[in-house]
Amino acid sequence: MSSSDIYRELILDYYRNPRNFGRLDPHDIDAKDSNPLCGDEIEIQIQVSKDGKMEEVHFLGKGCAISQASASMLTELAKGKPLEWTKDLSKEDILKMLGTSDLGPARIKCALLSMKVLKTGVYAYLGAKPEEATGSQDIDH
Repeated sequence: MSSSDIYRELILDYYRNPRNFGRLDPHDIDAKDSNPLCGDEIEIQIQVSKDGKMEEVHFLGKGCAISQASASMLTELAKGKPLEWTKDLSKEDILKMLGTSDLGPARIKCALLSMKVLKTGVYAYLGAKPEEATGSQDIDH
């Protein structure tokens, strides 16, 4: 089995058995967005701890295996991290997390949707504009 097959299986596992899927109540951050080209939808809800960390991170959504697996993986990655961590989160981090760099332009948008939603929610909570934050050039690309 090649490494690309292993990562394909990992993506399918996260798609079929999503981690942190469902509503989070109560939550401090709630952001959602969609990719109208393919119909992917992601909503991310976050409980923020007193020390500014993402204590709990859940998602709701529908769409392709890549968008849903990416959201599931990202919730695991973000849990316990400080809110400021999201400013440095990049396209490369997401592709590394997914174990692939050979996605076409349409599939890249699927993979990055959860990052866009996470950053949008955290920036709104912190009162920052996405273009002011480091790494924001990857939000829409």
